[in-house]
Amino acid sequence: MFKKFVSYYRPHLGLFIIDMISALFLSLIDLVFPIATNRILKVYIPDGNFRMIYIFCITMLGLYIIRFILSYIIGYYGHLMGIRIETDMRKDLFKKFQTMDYQFFDDKKTGELLTNLTSHLHDVSEMAHHAPEDLFISTIMIIGSFIILMQINILLTLIVFVIILGMAAYSISRRQKMTASFRQNRLVQGELAAEIESSIVGIRLTKAYTNEEYEIKKFDKINQQYSNSRRSVFKHIALFGTGNDFFINIANLTLLLVGGLLVSQDKLAHPDLLTYFLYINFLIKPIARLTNSMEQLQQGFSGFERFYKVMMINPQIVSKEDAIVKEEFEGRIEFQNVTFQYEHDGTHVLNNFSLKIKPGEKIAIVGETGVGKSTISKLIPRFYDVEEGKILVDGIDVRDYDVYNLRRAIGHVQQDVVIFWGTIKDNILYGRPDASFEEVVEAAKKAKIHDFIMSLEDGYDTLVGERGVKLSGGQQQRISIARIFLKNPKILILDEATSSLDNITEKQIQESLDELAKGKTTIIIAHRLSTIKNADRIVVLGRNGIIEIGNHQELINKQGYYRRLYEASLDLTI
Repeated sequence: MFKKFVSYYRPHLGLFIIDMISALFLSLIDLVFPIATNRILKVYIPDGNFRMIYIFCITMLGLYIIRFILSYIIGYYGHLMGIRIETDMRKDLFKKFQTMDYQFFDDKKTGELLTNLTSHLHDVSEMAHHAPEDLFISTIMIIGSFIILMQINILLTLIVFVIILGMAAYSISRRQKMTASFRQNRLVQGELAAEIESSIVGIRLTKAYTNEEYEIKKFDKINQQYSNSRRSVFKHIALFGTGNDFFINIANLTLLLVGGLLVSQDKLAHPDLLTYFLYINFLIKPIARLTNSMEQLQQGFSGFERFYKVMMINPQIVSKEDAIVKEEFEGRIEFQNVTFQYEHDGTHVLNNFSLKIKPGEKIAIVGETGVGKSTISKLIPRFYDVEEGKILVDGIDVRDYDVYNLRRAIGHVQQDVVIFWGTIKDNILYGRPDASFEEVVEAAKKAKIHDFIMSLEDGYDTLVGERGVKLSGGQQQRISIARIFLKNPKILILDEATSSLDNITEKQIQESLDELAKGKTTIIIAHRLSTIKNADRIVVLGRNGIIEIGNHQELINKQGYYRRLYEASLDLTI
């Protein structure tokens, strides 16, 4: 994990070197002042050599001007390095999210993922800047002060350093508990973000059911957990900080007592004792700096841990090194003895399922809820991998294709349409981002949404609102169909694409879907059986696989399960 963290410094090595060099010279300047003070007190004041005093003061003024510049460099360019590291990490994490398969997102909460991308990486950024800088400055100050103090009085220096070693031991003992509390806080912070995201997304449903109080109670529960978690964090921070303050005060008290005795016995000069106090402050200052920044270090470390864990997850759906890439697809699909189950419940959705679909054929799949209709639609583009058996597209196992090449040949229209924040044009372009505006307009016309778009004041540049809230369900569905027209795939999957619409809107959109399906291998998954009467074949699924198969009239004539489903659907529409 440490190697991974260090790797993010490499592209910004120049800024890192500038930061460290500035920190080095800043520390050296701080070490000069006590030496100059000692020299003035012991030599130049007793000798009345004010010329040298003026020279030393002017020299120190020049050094402090340099120190001002160095502090600016550390404060600005050091943070700039941290920001760039944070940006690189966020880019890598977002790219990682894009490569992960359905199963990863099935097991994660959106708010938790958002927190990983934002506040956690901000803490890592602060640690990336301050941790090496503080450690470097503190090391120079401690070693430099120790060497100089040993030259003044060995006994006094050793006594103070014994106390400092005790302080270090105490810090190490508290660090483990601090780390555990920060890790727990990260988990609860993700839960809090997930609860907020869920509540805001569902705010309209909350108001429709007048469940505001229920949402407030849910939020209060997780908010209190977060409060308790933060309280635990600050408890350990307080124990850490106050303990170290105690050791620092003991060091000062010991210096005053033992140093006073040595001065009284003429074993230590007054200027040397003053110099000692100055250096002790320089010695304790970096230690205090490290202890005060421990919260930041722990937050950054726990944030990077969560980042690292996600980055180390390998997606289950990946392309082989010698994956097949096809220019043109025929659209022939075959399921060979496919068995599949979802990881979260372990129940077999499909068991030894087999089906052949010819190129250009329109197949409808019907059946009660839970028999695997939507699962079939997700296995063809390889959103999940089968447990047993094979799925072939044009005679080739889908696992042998380059996954992006395979999915570009497949168009998916789902019941739950995803509309992104942006303009209508942006959302249609999602079907093929490199398409021209003329192609966008043509796709919209085919989806029978162009006239509506042109009736809007801003036309194709109209903002749709978050999740398409400014559009009706039918308008959102037409935009999703326009996307598929723009993509123009060889294989088309319609997964209950009109089930949430009213009958009139459904009929209008069905015309667009029929136009879209021309010349394509089409798989229709539907609850409304009236929409699939024109399918070439209808596959009726049950818990144990295929119950019946045939066209609409053939299945009606059989007077079997499909007929009962169809007649029941007619009763529901009356």
